[in-house]
Amino acid sequence: MIELKTKAFWRATIALGIASFFIFANIYFPQPLLPVFTDEFDVSPVVSSLSISLALFTLGVCFFIYSALSDAIGRKKIMMVTMGLGTITTFAIAFSPNYETLIVLRVLQAAFLAGIPTIAMAYIGEEFSVRALTLAIGIHISANTVGGMSGRLVSGFVNDLVDWRFAFIVMGVISLVCLIVFAFLLPTSRQFQAQPFHLKGAINGYKEHLKNPTLLYAYAIGGLHFFIFVGLFNFVTYLLSDEPFYLSTTILGLIFLTYIAGTISSTLAGKVSARIKSSTCVAIGIVIMVVAMMLTLVESVLVIFVGLLLLCFGFFFAHSVASSWVSRRAEFAKASASGLYLTSYYFGGSLGSVYLGFFWNGWHWPGVVVGALLVLVVTTSCMLGMKRIEKAENKEALSA
Repeated sequence: MIELKTKAFWRATIALGIASFFIFANIYFPQPLLPVFTDEFDVSPVVSSLSISLALFTLGVCFFIYSALSDAIGRKKIMMVTMGLGTITTFAIAFSPNYETLIVLRVLQAAFLAGIPTIAMAYIGEEFSVRALTLAIGIHISANTVGGMSGRLVSGFVNDLVDWRFAFIVMGVISLVCLIVFAFLLPTSRQFQAQPFHLKGAINGYKEHLKNPTLLYAYAIGGLHFFIFVGLFNFVTYLLSDEPFYLSTTILGLIFLTYIAGTISSTLAGKVSARIKSSTCVAIGIVIMVVAMMLTLVESVLVIFVGLLLLCFGFFFAHSVASSWVSRRAEFAKASASGLYLTSYYFGGSLGSVYLGFFWNGWHWPGVVVGALLVLVVTTSCMLGMKRIEKAENKEALSA
């Protein structure tokens, strides 16, 4: 087993952090470029946002496939192959002759990248000792945020410097470097034991989880919050690139520095939820998101930036609590229960721009905010459902 703070620990942790960076830098790379795609390919904002939405949808679909393959074939081998294929598609996107080709390549890219998150977590669970596990997972998750931010910053900056096609070439080079370092650093699996995949048993497990209202509340909260979160960040690029702001893609990339607030709130949520009820923590996240959205209605770049900071803080605060709710309350097959949470999360993120696009087309940014607030009404009702479950659990504990 890999022990805490040994040479093997740092090699494996850095390698898996690089893999995490690789995924999310590539997935969110086009987000500051959405207005550029609208102009370049003469497509609507909703169609332009498909470059993000369809990639997230594909991630959600492919998680299950790679879990099965990895259990049968191994860990490092599949991660290296998927990173290699993902890098090739990043380079290929730079030469897309039309928007349809770009979308197809983005879907392929996401299908390859989906192999990394689930397999990386399985590798950590098998290879790391109990003492080393928490720190390894923390570093791996932190790299998600750093990757997402960095990809957006690079795309915005390079587009202003040269163009969007060259930006994808730069990302391809970064991806290739990540692949080489990952392959060199990650120790080969020693605890892995190949297991046959039983499709029927896996499907039955998923069905049971989906019948459990305790888990469904968390799935709905995670999925619906990401549903509006991705949509809001997609359309805020149009808000800020148009009058009266006219921000460049470099500056648009900088707005994603607000994700730093999410890194902080994710850590804070773990400490707060140890002291107060999970439903109360989710309620705090929802209230912060509402305040954040109202601030984005003010016609000031600084106030909008503060609003986006708060939006990230509230979103990741609630997301962290909802995710841990599933881990704690799943009665069996915890890995598949957590996998369903990830699937609902990414499915939500893939569809939000389509829903909010209706409001953008009719009423622009104020309409988008109203559409997002309507979704928070639904997640508030889910939070109240969680509260009822907690009350019932307390009654059972007192009567026992």
